[in-house]
Amino acid sequence: MTIGVIGGSGIYEALPLENTRKEEVSTPYGEPSEAVTLGELAGKDVAFLPRHGEDHQHTPTDAQYRANIYALKSVGVDRVIATNAVGSLREDLPPRTLVVPDQIFDRTKHRQPSFFGDGMVVHMGFADPYCPEMVDHLATAAEEATEDTKTEAGGTYVCIEGPQYSTRAESEFYRDQGWDIVGMTAIPEAKLAREAELSYATVAGVTDYDVWKADNEVTLEEVLENAEANQEAINRVVEHAIRTMPEDFESDAWSALEGTINTPADAIPEETRERVDLLAGKYLE
Repeated sequence: MTIGVIGGSGIYEALPLENTRKEEVSTPYGEPSEAVTLGELAGKDVAFLPRHGEDHQHTPTDAQYRANIYALKSVGVDRVIATNAVGSLREDLPPRTLVVPDQIFDRTKHRQPSFFGDGMVVHMGFADPYCPEMVDHLATAAEEATEDTKTEAGGTYVCIEGPQYSTRAESEFYRDQGWDIVGMTAIPEAKLAREAELSYATVAGVTDYDVWKADNEVTLEEVLENAEANQEAINRVVEHAIRTMPEDFESDAWSALEGTINTPADAIPEETRERVDLLAGKYLE
């Protein structure tokens, strides 16, 4: 098994990886945000990618989601631990809380959510957008690895387009729906991970109360300050999750494409078949 980690450079710098090397990966979906860093931790193979690039140069809309997931798949990753910075929609989830969500509401508008198309129709189930087995493992790791940090297992992450923060009307609407946290990077990453048959879950660090609270305004300064404070706790969670990953871990995500391809194999254009071979080749034989 190889465990993928998607997050900021702070995680990579904190993880005590051994035998590290960088691997440049080209994909049919463009170039990944950076080279994939490969290494070992506690005898387990790990592959790391910074979602926004090493210098945070890609916006939430423009991040190389398809290339990143494809690159991780190509180096042997079968499970992914992601990290996100989010705003809180609940009074009892203050800044510097860690949340392991189990649901997503998608409000993005300008992102490519699928590897497929171009003569190949795939209808993928997405009722549980985060792999339940990985959610359980990551939530347990969060509880075990943190002492003074509040953690929350479960909840709905509403993913907005960004890069602007919410309006007050939007923030109040999200709260009225009973959603828990708001961010900009869960989608399409979670959808693409499922299409790539990767077990995927995230640990999200709360940086602010969004703008639903009276007289509260989100600022980049506040977000960055709390994100930095969250980083140490997130690093501990990710490292612990890797160290305690069961050898007999199983995930239904690993066969997620089975029965989802609606186009007969012989009707799919050759160019499309070549592009998706890594992802779906075994179902097109």
